[in-house]
Amino acid sequence: MERMIEVESLNVRFSGFQAVKRVSFSVEQGQAFGLVGESGSGKSTVLRALAGLNGAWDGSVRINGRAEGVKRSKAFYRDVQMVFQDPYGSLHPRQTVDRALCEPLAIHGIRDADSRIGRAMSEVALPMSVRYRYPHQLSGGQRQRVAIARALIAGPKILLLDEPTSALDVSIQAEVLNLLKDLRMSLGLTYIMVGHNLAAVAHLCEQIAVMKSGEIVECLSAKDLRERRIESDYTRRLRELSDDIEDPFAIGAH
Repeated sequence: MERMIEVESLNVRFSGFQAVKRVSFSVEQGQAFGLVGESGSGKSTVLRALAGLNGAWDGSVRINGRAEGVKRSKAFYRDVQMVFQDPYGSLHPRQTVDRALCEPLAIHGIRDADSRIGRAMSEVALPMSVRYRYPHQLSGGQRQRVAIARALIAGPKILLLDEPTSALDVSIQAEVLNLLKDLRMSLGLTYIMVGHNLAAVAHLCEQIAVMKSGEIVECLSAKDLRERRIESDYTRRLRELSDDIEDPFAIGAH
């Protein structure tokens, strides 16, 4: 299968402090890959470097077969979209849902906005009645669905998910995780998901890299994690601190 994302010896430094150290991994087309670790482990820093939001890195990054540098092309931003942790913070408070969804279409010169907006809202199970509402008029789950619809509307191949459910109520987290799972299958998307909760990441991702102090300490499958085939003491400790991994679908399967 084709490799959609290839990262080799990625280093990220801030004012002399090395936040990410020699990180390497690859993600195949259609796969969901998780980066897990405690706060300060470097997982979100890796994601922001991949997204083109942080230029203080060196190493090799290849996305969809293209070598990427610090500056990214418009084609990159059409192929790769990011969904942030806080849906309220990532949406402009004075823009309606309609405006938020129109904006990426205008940036990429995509026509037929009306039908694309309708399709995007349908894909994330948002009722058309919210199309002209503002973020403060929506629930947290609805706001995150808008953020996902905005990320999807220009037809990307890759979604970078920065703890996409951690700001939501527990009852809503499972809905959004299952939505993301369904969208990946139906649209053939490739995901990288960053999170601190192993159970949530294992629910969505087949392969997981565990980070500590800017380094990957272990790579394993979600199945290995559930069946306790773990090599690192740090991964073992994270597993004990997380939600029910024995039955990840307890957080909300169909």
